[in-house]
Amino acid sequence: MAAKIPATVVTGFLGAGKTTLIRHMLENAKGKRIALIINEFGDLGVDGDILKGCGIETCSEEDVVELSNGCICCTVADDFIPTMEMLLGRDNPPDHIVIETSGLALPQPLVRAFNWPGISTKVTVDGVVTVVDGKAVTAGQFAHNVAAVDAQRKLDENLDHDTPLSELFEDQIACADMIVVNKADLLGEGEAEALRARLKSEARTGVQVVTATMGALPVDVLLGQGIGAEGDLEARHEVHHHHHDHDDNHDGHGNDDHHHDHEHAHGHDEFESFIVELSEIADAAAFAEKVADVIRAHDILRLKGFAAIEGKPMRLTLQAVGPRVDTYFDRPFGTDPRITRLVVIGQAGLNHGEIDAALRA
Repeated sequence: MAAKIPATVVTGFLGAGKTTLIRHMLENAKGKRIALIINEFGDLGVDGDILKGCGIETCSEEDVVELSNGCICCTVADDFIPTMEMLLGRDNPPDHIVIETSGLALPQPLVRAFNWPGISTKVTVDGVVTVVDGKAVTAGQFAHNVAAVDAQRKLDENLDHDTPLSELFEDQIACADMIVVNKADLLGEGEAEALRARLKSEARTGVQVVTATMGALPVDVLLGQGIGAEGDLEARHEVHHHHHDHDDNHDGHGNDDHHHDHEHAHGHDEFESFIVELSEIADAAAFAEKVADVIRAHDILRLKGFAAIEGKPMRLTLQAVGPRVDTYFDRPFGTDPRITRLVVIGQAGLNHGEIDAALRA
């Protein structure tokens, strides 16, 4: 049976930086063919045009589908499922599907839709990425411009949940596998770290919280999480939704006078990677456990590479997303030197010496 195509759901309020993050991902896709489903609508439906005009080889016209009939979680059956069937049924299906929800979408119903009979055997939720506006959340708001979020709400005739922003935010955090604190350059170092720690404490165990500027995340960190989110919906509990006549977040006016339109290059300054080379390993299972312990201790995002195991002609491939380590023997070493070589990826500031020593211990 063919492997399921992975799909990443990107959620977050209007203005958090979802489109910037996706555009950066496309510009650095390294040849991966990515299809996009974009869910903005009304006068705000500009994301499709921005991304279609991006002039990137991995981003052809047929790979961008805009759903403009309203909030994706309210139009799953009519809109989302047929679109997925169309993408999955193509002669040249994409390597990866990325879904950018509207800022008002509840992620849980969308993830649940991946269990529909027509698509459940062909596609899986690689991970749910929630983008938050670090500056706005630190200031006690959920969006940089609350008025714009309200305007978006009024434009959507199909919206069947009038959820307060605070509950919507909680749902986006509860469903996330990765939380991206965007616009980190607008926060002091202490502020960024405090918000990261707070969101980590509010999220489920094992959820990775990273900081970014202009949505610049390495593709290796963003894609390939391999979560299978549609299979653990129980853990992604939804806040009880009530239909409210008003929003409970109107104490802030959202008039942040710092316009986030810097021209600086999309750097990966917040992230780093380095290589650890070791000799042969005596026990594959014990080594995988040690790798998981080191990842937990140093908050490593990804670790990948291969190991030489004593007495085994095949090399052991390791791939870790957070402390979840997958291993399998992939091919003989042949004439290659029998060494263990691991790439460690994380937020800037990793202690190379301690990590290296812990893996050698």
